[in-house]
Amino acid sequence: MKRRRVLWAEVARRDLEGIVDHLATDSPRAALDTLDRLEGRARSLTTMAERGRVVPELARLHIRQYRELVIAPYRVIYRPTPTEVVAVAVFDGRRSLEDVLLDRLVRASEGGE
Repeated sequence: MKRRRVLWAEVARRDLEGIVDHLATDSPRAALDTLDRLEGRARSLTTMAERGRVVPELARLHIRQYRELVIAPYRVIYRPTPTEVVAVAVFDGRRSLEDVLLDRLVRASEGGE
């Protein structure tokens, strides 16, 4: 079985840190458990990276190179290549992907990202 390297895009790493920081205000233990769970599931993509589903919102736009793992309540969006898997976003699955992307575009245009 072919193994791939799992990498985190800078924006995905910031997503993860934001989730952990938010959870840590109420429960440092829950924050660490969530971090371990999200990173562990992402690491599992070293094999069978295609097991995650194609991101439904993107598939409707005929964009099929991104997949996701749903680790309730979070979604880890990633792009598999022949040699690696790149996590590109992590966000609360109760938010719409469109809202997350719009928020990122607005922050980027304001110089925030």
